[in-house]
Amino acid sequence: MRPSRFALALTIVAVTLSGCGRDQSESGGDPSDSATEEDRRETIWDLFTNVDDPNTTLEVNKYIWSASLDILDFLPIESADPFSGVIVTGYGTPPGGGRAYRATVVVRDPALDARSLKVALLTRSGPAPTEAVRTVENAILTRARQLRVQDRGL
Repeated sequence: MRPSRFALALTIVAVTLSGCGRDQSESGGDPSDSATEEDRRETIWDLFTNVDDPNTTLEVNKYIWSASLDILDFLPIESADPFSGVIVTGYGTPPGGGRAYRATVVVRDPALDARSLKVALLTRSGPAPTEAVRTVENAILTRARQLRVQDRGL
């Protein structure tokens, strides 16, 4: 019984140590070369990991971005930053309306979702009514869905 335990222990040690040499190539190259190849290899598990640093990478939904510009085209654009997803407009009157509005739109997420969109409307006398903000948000999201359907040819 004693030799079989020794053989088992020796086999475990041999198997464990055989994995130590996998970083070196057959040609005796630099182990760091194979590490970079391993970093570039893609697996199915890469779909479930986000390697982008959220502190440096901002992504916006292109359909919501384009729809925001389409819906608010009656307002003069003061600044638009597609990398951070912020659109700031000046005062303008909507077609058929008598009240001037100013809008700030923030697209916060790459998903085509209501949570990705934040709209703030101002009138010259203060904040716009909640119904007006909700109407603009719904119009932007509806137009974004139309753009996505048009883009995919559905």
